[in-house]
Amino acid sequence: MAKKKGVTGRILHDPIEDRLTPIFPLDLSRVQTIDDLVRSMGQTAFTARQIGDAADVLEAMACDKDCFIVMTLSGAMTVGKMGLLFCDLVESGIVKAIVSTGALMAHGLVEATGRSHFRYNPAMDDRELFVAGYNRVYDSLEPEVNLDAVEEVMQNILNAWDADEVVCSAKLNRRIGEYLQRHAKGRGILKSCAEKNVPVFVPAFTDSELGIDFALHRRLRKKQGRPLLRFDPFEDFELYASRMLDTVRTGILTIGGGVPRNWAQQFGVYAELLARRGYEKLPLKRYSYGVRICPEPVNWGGLSGSTYAEAVSWGKFIPPEEGGRFAEVLDDATVALPLIVGAVLQRIGYFKPSAASKSSKKR
Repeated sequence: MAKKKGVTGRILHDPIEDRLTPIFPLDLSRVQTIDDLVRSMGQTAFTARQIGDAADVLEAMACDKDCFIVMTLSGAMTVGKMGLLFCDLVESGIVKAIVSTGALMAHGLVEATGRSHFRYNPAMDDRELFVAGYNRVYDSLEPEVNLDAVEEVMQNILNAWDADEVVCSAKLNRRIGEYLQRHAKGRGILKSCAEKNVPVFVPAFTDSELGIDFALHRRLRKKQGRPLLRFDPFEDFELYASRMLDTVRTGILTIGGGVPRNWAQQFGVYAELLARRGYEKLPLKRYSYGVRICPEPVNWGGLSGSTYAEAVSWGKFIPPEEGGRFAEVLDDATVALPLIVGAVLQRIGYFKPSAASKSSKKR
């Protein structure tokens, strides 16, 4: 029977007949694991639903055996104590390559060598912090002595570097990881990457403690009359491109934005230019999956806040109409990332349910 128009001209539909997806209240009495919580959040609204959707897309990436997953990192995530999550993503086999800021790797090296970061005490003003050697990162402190220890590691590695071998960030991060395998007892992102043969690229290498230490080492070599080391960022570019061009499908997990995100995404543009301008016969190479955690709004016009839909126009992503799957979470990564990663690691069996969780489910 045809629906009749009301006096205002509206025809009210039945949402069940229209096959709309219902949403449900978050019932904590039914939550026993991180995965339980995130699945329930995915059936609610707003940012909670974004987190649930992101976990579903990351799980799909992780379970796609033909998908090569890149993780891009920016922001002070290791100072923010997210470093072990990155170790888990590498050690579980989900992440196959990392593109990062140099600062994030340097602060992670601090952790891996057994040193700590500390809470900022607002009673100390920033002038006092400078004199005391406490570098402030919002509400946390990186003691300058930690960075002195990072330089010791760097000088140890660079002193042994053959001047005939060009340096790039992937090679250097690999050597740091191997050094940590020999000398560090605890876990660390570069140590995990060395163990799993996961390359770590730092496209803005000079903008970091590691870059500064490399510059200091060049001065030392010059003073000693030794051949200077040469750093070539295009070795990173070609190594990354060759890995990405040799894939069946690709996915990207982006924390923040900035240079790491754009550098990682531009391989699709590079492949298209190689083909269109006649350098090489290649198919389009675009990301099939994407998960992005970044609170920056799109209306500022910067890359960090740009949507995956916008990146489709650049040839970086396969559109959803052609099978692309994306999720974007506008939230602080220190809140969203542990939930998303924890849920997916439980789903793929990397974290086994605790005995308490098992017994509670039996009741």
